[in-house]
Amino acid sequence: MYEIKTTNLLRQVMRDYFQGFAGKKVAWCTSVGPAELLRSFGFEVYFPENHGALLGATRTAMDYIPAATKCGYSGHVCSYTTSDIGAFLSNETPLKKQYGLEGVPRPDLIVYNTNQCREVEDWFHFYAREFNCPIAGIHPPRHLHELSRDEIDLVVKQFKKIIPACEQASGVRFDLDRFREVLKLSKEATLLWQQVLKTAKASPPPLSFFDGVIHMGPIVVLRGTQVAKDYYEQLLAEMEANVAEGKGILKNEHCRIFWDGMPIWGKIRPLSDLFLQNNTSVVASTYCNSWIFDDFDEREPFESSALAYTQIFINRSEQAKMDFFKKWIDEYRVDGVIFHDSKTCFNNSNSRFGMNLQLKQQLGIPTLVVEGDLCDLRFYSEGQTITKIETFIEQIESRMMAGEGLLLRGGQ
Repeated sequence: MYEIKTTNLLRQVMRDYFQGFAGKKVAWCTSVGPAELLRSFGFEVYFPENHGALLGATRTAMDYIPAATKCGYSGHVCSYTTSDIGAFLSNETPLKKQYGLEGVPRPDLIVYNTNQCREVEDWFHFYAREFNCPIAGIHPPRHLHELSRDEIDLVVKQFKKIIPACEQASGVRFDLDRFREVLKLSKEATLLWQQVLKTAKASPPPLSFFDGVIHMGPIVVLRGTQVAKDYYEQLLAEMEANVAEGKGILKNEHCRIFWDGMPIWGKIRPLSDLFLQNNTSVVASTYCNSWIFDDFDEREPFESSALAYTQIFINRSEQAKMDFFKKWIDEYRVDGVIFHDSKTCFNNSNSRFGMNLQLKQQLGIPTLVVEGDLCDLRFYSEGQTITKIETFIEQIESRMMAGEGLLLRGGQ
């Protein structure tokens, strides 16, 4: 049976990360926020979105969402937000069972970036009130086609405004050279992660989207550390060796799928098994590509950080997103695209303005929309989803057999 051996190292890396908060200055940060700047002050950085994903993956989110709705949070806003707040109000966390923590680490500073959504601002302000903790935010321009110099300068000013709060909370003066060092490490790790994902261009691929959402842990929570860089060096070496040996997740790959949108965290394993049982590889995704910041440049740390964090996929115009899709579909030799319409994550659901139909019309590529959610499985119908996905794969294979699509991957 195929397995990714570096997963054993991943478990230790994540355990060490969560157990490393004790006795340290802690800054909370959004997942696509200025972690490098925070780490340059010596903060250990905690990411509530990662905790939300853990609540989804452990299928405990639905236990806690009602506690948040009782406090006025709608059940239709981000289920990371409602499950995380609900767990806090219930004084419970899967971190206790997974890593031996009694609760989430207490913040000395909270920092957010609304480049993904507005929910993070309300979410993080809840904790600033609960912990009586200083909070600072970055509010970049949204839904951009391209970034102008004026827009980059605007975000740079907001980055620099955070510095006094960081100095006061950490007791450390800002050090530009240290910021550059951390940003350099972050770029090196993110480029290694990019190379890991690109190994899935091979047939059979050595990892799938479902593997990617697990192995992306260090690039989310440990950006700017030597630990993250070392981890992805080892994972990349394993992936490249498997490609060279012709080893992958499938012996006979018939179909290659692109996944758009959030993972359905509580169904990662059964969905992964479903595609493998149908000789189908989910080779790439918008989600895993969200932590590739190849614009980082330690020579211009503020400008490059502002650029990288503002021009992420989720914060782009519909046309810019279409351009990304066209590049990825060609690069990964994709046969079909599945759009996950996540009911509580409007910003990461790209089928709501007809993008799936535009792709089909412009490229002739089959698309499918599946309904669900990142954490709240009440929005997910397992039977209906299985039927839709299996029918979709059958339709793609029929097109291939009729000569309308690409050649069967198993014959390459």
